[in-house]
Amino acid sequence: MALDRRALFLTGSIPRALLALAAPIILGNVLQAGYQLTDAFWVGRLGAAAVAAVSVSMPVTFLVIAIGSGLAMAGATLTAQYMGAGRQDRVNHVAAQTMLMVTVTSVLLGGLGFMLAPSFLALLGVAPEVYKGALGFMRVSFIGVIFVFIFFMFQSLMRGVGETRIPLLIVLVTVILNFGLDPLLIFGWGPIPALGVKGAAGATLITQCLAASLGLMVLLRGRHGIALSWRLFTPDWAYIKKAFFLGFPGSVELSTRSLGLMVMSFLAASFGTLTIAAYGIGSNILQLITIPAMGLSMSVSTLVGQNIGAGKLDRAAQITKLGVLFGCGALTIIGAGAYFSASHIVAFFVPDDPDVIREGGHFIRIMALAWGGIAVQLCIASAFRASGNMVNAMVLALVAQWMFQFPVAYVLSKHTELGASGIWWSFPVTNIAVALVSVCWFARGGWKRTRLTEDDQQTLQVTDEALTEEGYR
Repeated sequence: MALDRRALFLTGSIPRALLALAAPIILGNVLQAGYQLTDAFWVGRLGAAAVAAVSVSMPVTFLVIAIGSGLAMAGATLTAQYMGAGRQDRVNHVAAQTMLMVTVTSVLLGGLGFMLAPSFLALLGVAPEVYKGALGFMRVSFIGVIFVFIFFMFQSLMRGVGETRIPLLIVLVTVILNFGLDPLLIFGWGPIPALGVKGAAGATLITQCLAASLGLMVLLRGRHGIALSWRLFTPDWAYIKKAFFLGFPGSVELSTRSLGLMVMSFLAASFGTLTIAAYGIGSNILQLITIPAMGLSMSVSTLVGQNIGAGKLDRAAQITKLGVLFGCGALTIIGAGAYFSASHIVAFFVPDDPDVIREGGHFIRIMALAWGGIAVQLCIASAFRASGNMVNAMVLALVAQWMFQFPVAYVLSKHTELGASGIWWSFPVTNIAVALVSVCWFARGGWKRTRLTEDDQQTLQVTDEALTEEGYR
């Protein structure tokens, strides 16, 4: 089965390979969103203070997770390239070492976050009635960081070897379990006490622990492209150093995106309740439509990485171009549909507030037709990461957030007659501008000159030549 998959990725139909990888990833991302939707549904029954507690805690924990996620990117990139090169021994080694590194990092970051949680809440200026619930939710969430990291690493490694169905099944099981545990722990039942907001975090913690455990079992059983053994977890400091410096730009990239969302929220909040409400709904819609683009970009990353590992640079470039075309076309069509139904979309979330419906619909209509640019950025950034050019992807994120998005939003909203609409216009301006920058940078072709597995390939070639010469003697 693994050989059939590798043949498809390296020599088969590119559209078929993209679809085979992207479909399970997209479904998995949709199910992952189910965690947040489930928590929001049940916590919403506790009142405004509980909702605020979760809302305040999530950006902080997400920022901590983003810092460590770059290491998972490094592992996935190296795994894909070694898989394409046919080096199963290196695939297993990279998987074990990256898992070790991510686990240690998650323990350190989770422990630090747990201790600093009160300071985070003080910095955010949390209201007294929200503080207790937010502190409990945040601390339980930080305990769960280790399991989040392990499962995220498992998903990344599985994507690197082209196996996306197993992670999808695990996510499906845990989302269903989370839906049942949430009301049980939040409201209590029989001998189980009502834990309130902390119960929502506890339910997620249990399901995350289960997902991480199942992922490790799959890796240790070795039937799906990666076979780990406990001896492979002996620290290889040379690899850990390489993976750290490779993954660090990825951590900066994800952290930048997280901080950018927080800063834009503060800017929207400066215009009052109506603007922040419209921004919140529009942002949620934006995250939903990004799910298929993210799935496609992840499949591009796997295919590009494997083909670069196999020395098929032209095929890697063709994969990226097709991914860009498919993603841009799909999101543009979705955007057109959203443009004509914007008010109905907003009304689904806030049916009884005509002002929010009007402003939220205005926001969606302004940004919808430029959604195709998001897919362009994501696919090209994934190709950069898959080739080992993590810095390129990081620079694109920095340019998008701090050279386009926030400056444009601030100038248009604060120094023109557009007012709050200036924030909305920053989205299409950024999407189109960064998409053009991405395309031009990719077309230059510098990314083709990076080969992360080159040293191992040279070592392997020298060994093979030595063996051949020995045979002739």
